[in-house]
Amino acid sequence: MGREAILKSVKENKPTGIPLPEINLNNFIEDINLLDEFKEKVQLVGGRIKELSPTETLEIEIKNLYPNAKDIVDCSNKNLSLATTFISEDTNPKDLQGIDLAIIKSEFGVAENVFPIRVLPFISNDLVLVLEKEKICQHMHEGFQLISERERTFGLFISGPSKTADIEQCLVIGAQGAMTLSIVLV
Repeated sequence: MGREAILKSVKENKPTGIPLPEINLNNFIEDINLLDEFKEKVQLVGGRIKELSPTETLEIEIKNLYPNAKDIVDCSNKNLSLATTFISEDTNPKDLQGIDLAIIKSEFGVAENVFPIRVLPFISNDLVLVLEKEKICQHMHEGFQLISERERTFGLFISGPSKTADIEQCLVIGAQGAMTLSIVLV
């Protein structure tokens, strides 16, 4: 059975969806400083976070964070001049295997991303998410609520750089994806 036949069979035999359970989101509200909590959690999972001051620019900060990046894709919607590789929906993902840095606009604080090539955050050596401070959610329920009414079929939650640990608990960073994750708050 070829790939297309398998995908067609899966699509044709997809079970009917059932409604999600009703959850009282008030049970999850905490009196916390949301921005401080977000920064702490990003660092806890191995990410790096930088909050831009009014005098700093996104472009200069990314250059400072990744001075050796040469093959750069910018999907931040900020029109950065750092981009050296340009992609579209027609880009073959295999052509991105040499990407050093991907810069992606994060839709909200639990990191749902929109960009034309789904492999991009996994294939680049380093990943920068550009996030507006006002779009940080307190918990995953809020994040799921934000994406539940959209029409797009792809989303992903990123909690830090790629990592894995074997049975002996030997942690490896960058095992299946980006070696570093930086979030720049704008």
